[in-house]
Amino acid sequence: MKCFKPVPIILIVLVVASGGIVAPSSAQDKPSEFTIARAVVGTGVENLEPLGSAETFPASAEKVYCFIEATNISKDTEITFVWYHGDKEMLKFNTALKAGPKWRTYAHKNLYGQKGNWKVEIKDAAGKVIKEVTFKVE
Repeated sequence: MKCFKPVPIILIVLVVASGGIVAPSSAQDKPSEFTIARAVVGTGVENLEPLGSAETFPASAEKVYCFIEATNISKDTEITFVWYHGDKEMLKFNTALKAGPKWRTYAHKNLYGQKGNWKVEIKDAAGKVIKEVTFKVE
C-alpha cells in the first residue's frame, strides 16, 4: 500500500480594481438626498416665506421660527430640527420633505425669555447635520 504525503496547497487570489481599494461606505459618507438652499430664523412665516429674519432677537420675543427651503429632493424623506440653548438640547421636531425640485417648511420654538446663544441643527434621516443656524436672544 502506498502512503501519500500531504502537500500544502497555496491559493493566491489577485484582486484588480480600477481606482484602488474601495472601503465600505457608511451613512456618514453618503451624500444627502437633498440640499438646503435657505435656512433662517425669524419671527414668523407667512405664505411659506420667513418674516423678521435676524441673528439677534429681544428677550421679549415669544417664539422664533426656523425656516428652510430644501431643493433637489431625490425621494420622500424626513428631517429633524434640533434646537439648542447653549449646549443643552431643548427640542426635536421631525417633519417630512416630499420628493421634488423644492420644498419649504419650518419649525418654531417658544423662547420663554431664555437669553443667550441658540442654534438649530437641521439633520437628515440618517442623523447627519446638513445645516446649522445660530442666533442670540438678548
